[in-house]
Amino acid sequence: MDVQEWIKNVIKEDEITRYMENGNDFINDAEIWAKIEGNKNPDPSKVRDILDKSLAIETLEPDETATLINVQDEGLFEEIFDVAAKVKRKVYDNRIVTFAPLYCSNLCVNNCLYCAFRKENRAQKRRKLTFEEIKKETEVLAGKMGHKRVIVVVGEHPVSDANYIADAIRAVYSVKVKTKHGYGQIRRANVNIPPMSIDDLKMLREIGIGTFQVFQETYSHEAYQRVHPPGTIKSNYRWRLYALHRAIEAGIDDVASGALFGLYDWRFEVMGLLYHARDLERQFGGLGPHTISFPRLEPAVETPFIHETNYKVSDRDFKRLVAILRLSVPYTGMILTAREREAIRREVIPVGCTQTDASTRIGIGAYSERYSEQEAEKQQFVLGDTRSLDEVIREFAEGGTITSFCTAGYRCGRTGTRIMDLLKCGKEAHFCKLNAVLTFREWLDDFASEETKKVGEKVIGKELQEIEEKMPAVYPKVKEYYKRIENGERDIYF
Repeated sequence: MDVQEWIKNVIKEDEITRYMENGNDFINDAEIWAKIEGNKNPDPSKVRDILDKSLAIETLEPDETATLINVQDEGLFEEIFDVAAKVKRKVYDNRIVTFAPLYCSNLCVNNCLYCAFRKENRAQKRRKLTFEEIKKETEVLAGKMGHKRVIVVVGEHPVSDANYIADAIRAVYSVKVKTKHGYGQIRRANVNIPPMSIDDLKMLREIGIGTFQVFQETYSHEAYQRVHPPGTIKSNYRWRLYALHRAIEAGIDDVASGALFGLYDWRFEVMGLLYHARDLERQFGGLGPHTISFPRLEPAVETPFIHETNYKVSDRDFKRLVAILRLSVPYTGMILTAREREAIRREVIPVGCTQTDASTRIGIGAYSERYSEQEAEKQQFVLGDTRSLDEVIREFAEGGTITSFCTAGYRCGRTGTRIMDLLKCGKEAHFCKLNAVLTFREWLDDFASEETKKVGEKVIGKELQEIEEKMPAVYPKVKEYYKRIENGERDIYF
């Protein structure tokens, strides 16, 4: 099909308007700014009442999030950081999930000012992986590094449409690699792909995609139009805004939102993410985003906008916004990416993050081919943390955090409103702890360096002790499963 003809057929207006109220979308720019301005100089007692609400795992009201945004007192913000960490542990326990992005194509029909993949960037080397090449990438990720989750990424283009994505995911799932004691295999293929029609999303659901992730980039209507030139698919703000609504209607009950911080005022974007979560909850019986992402703009080849923006987010404000998001949508998972430097990752993960990528390469074919680190003309942006998965996991273990490779919930039906209910009442944390121990044992045996294995086993010992003390009824079954994994069985879960 001709590219221009394909572009004309992507957007379905009736799959936008069906979710709107009185012709309006759920982002009212003036209202958001009024709430930010109207909640300045908050009383500390009001802030602490809001923190108590977050600890009860209740989504905040816009005025409550605006109140947290306006806190200036450093001592009070230390309380906010402390409660954000408690909320994270209450909902997800003492664990962090790792994954890797798998970039399959960088061809794109859009022209986003901040993206190296934009169609007018002549410095970018364009390529789409074949399905055999995707398998080779997966062999490295699953067989050498030990990843169990990937997120498949493509640009918006007819060569990487829903049919290509479906076949790419089948290719990912088909790979099974023998390791030292067991085997390596991707058990969960999430997607970061363009907004799609309900029919296309139904097809992707059938082939078993994981979480469907679409970032709004910026929730400001004005800023959105400024960075997404007219005449492109992505210039349609509402087609993108309702991408997750369509996914849920298509039967994909695990969706993920995000904003690209640096395109507009970070306070507005935090409010936009909250409004997005609340509208999903309102329209779909309490089903909000399973994860929220908050990447910051990073340098990219031949992308001058990144250096010109007036909305760059400082490290101090970045940590603040992560904590506020954790408290605003307390049930959600929160993803910190390898865009960030090691130092800021150490600062930010404890105040709310539950997932992060590691050993990340974002070039097309970058895992399986000879590849010089940070080849700008082959990737979307410059990474801040290029450490190996083993190094990242060792640092987590040294800090007392267990790395989880669990994908059990998705295969046991703990998705959609069911997972939301478990998250909001704190019961999902129990499954998190049990499956983190089992999957970490498996990874240590199959992939870890001796140094990482040594510190990892100390963390497992601590976690097993907590299970014995706090969940004595299930402890014998945990020990049984644990022993079976030590003896070479794989993929055992609760």
